[in-house]
Amino acid sequence: MELVEPIREIKKLEKMKKYLKARNLRDYCLFVLGINSGLRVSDLLNLKIGDVVENGKLKDRIHLTEQKTGKTKDFPISDTASKALREYIDELKDSNSSDCLFQSRKGKSAISRIQAWRILNEAAAHSGLGNDAIGTHTMRKTFGYHAYKKGMDITVIQKLLNHSSPSITLSYIGITRDDLDNVYLNLNL
Repeated sequence: MELVEPIREIKKLEKMKKYLKARNLRDYCLFVLGINSGLRVSDLLNLKIGDVVENGKLKDRIHLTEQKTGKTKDFPISDTASKALREYIDELKDSNSSDCLFQSRKGKSAISRIQAWRILNEAAAHSGLGNDAIGTHTMRKTFGYHAYKKGMDITVIQKLLNHSSPSITLSYIGITRDDLDNVYLNLNL
């Protein structure tokens, strides 16, 4: 299995979003929710319409039990993810709350992990990320990386990602010893 990286450049993230939105709202919504929630792809693909919609209205929060850890996760839906979800849900016809949110074109079941990987890799290739290691885990790592770069405490990100230590989280999101050393070398007060 290839080690994947976060998408570090906002410009590349925007290219990915633009490409996906032009092609398919489902794929766009999957990506936007993925990079704004930090959920594992298995949890994203497990979401039902009823997890995000109640009585025809988008919920403020998503509440789920993580497949991998069995832990409960309850978090607010960001404005960006909320907008993407609204656009996508408006497109879903004849769906009910027990249907998968990210449905396959071949029925009401969820798209597969492999299909999610294909979607992201195709979008990456068309968005100038062709040489970057991109996979479904890229969404989760991108969430953690940008949270860290925006000044979120690493221990908070650690808790959000359910990691056992801050050093694991730093390694996971691609913050290397060189990145940390650059703070010392470039501060020069």
